[in-house]
Amino acid sequence: MRVALFLTCVNDTLYPETGKAVVKLLARLGVEVEFPMGQTCCGQAHYNTGYRHEAEPLARRFAEVFGEYEAVVTPSGSCAAMVRELYPRMGERARAEGRGDSLARTVARVVPRTYELTEFLVDVLGVIDVGAWYPHTVTYHPTCHGLRSLGLGERPRRLLEAVRGLDLVELPGAEECCGFGGTFAVKNAAVSAAMGTDKVRSAESTGAEVLCAADNSCLMHIGGTMTRLKAGMRPVHLAQILASTEEDPAR
Repeated sequence: MRVALFLTCVNDTLYPETGKAVVKLLARLGVEVEFPMGQTCCGQAHYNTGYRHEAEPLARRFAEVFGEYEAVVTPSGSCAAMVRELYPRMGERARAEGRGDSLARTVARVVPRTYELTEFLVDVLGVIDVGAWYPHTVTYHPTCHGLRSLGLGERPRRLLEAVRGLDLVELPGAEECCGFGGTFAVKNAAVSAAMGTDKVRSAESTGAEVLCAADNSCLMHIGGTMTRLKAGMRPVHLAQILASTEEDPAR
């Protein structure tokens, strides 16, 4: 299978190790991974702040860059949700505004082939045990886009439960938002900080060493809160846990 990695803006700029972990993991499972150098932003930031028309060229660019691949895999629930949920909506809106169906036709070929990492592993490859080893106590935070937009359900937990050496503990209030929400954290800073504090206090109560999630934007917010609160744990992306082995362990 010829697969493209869509790394996303946040990961490319701040968390490149997550992308490396995805490639390492998929290669171990026999998947040929390519990284198209022409990839840019998916347009989520533009769309969510009201610049819907400005997001359209980015959607077209995404379809142009990734259109020929069998699957597009991303370690970001929010960006996967942008492609799968909002690209079709953008296309329909353009049609309703009398601007034709060009956008809808352009994005249609990539929408059903774009997967968040855990979806790809479980639904496409049919794999639960990826051969990972991670001897730490971990609690899992289901991010809002993964939980509500993509409906990831138990996929991430099932993958974590199959990791050798990993002790998975339940996070109280797991389905509550961490408070990031992209521009929400900027426009509603006090509320966002309070929600982040609640999430970190809940994570601390588990006694876990690591808080895991499938979206680095949320982990960035939670990790910053952990630093300010001097919490005795660290945020780690799910991909880095699944890529970890005894021969090449992640911390």
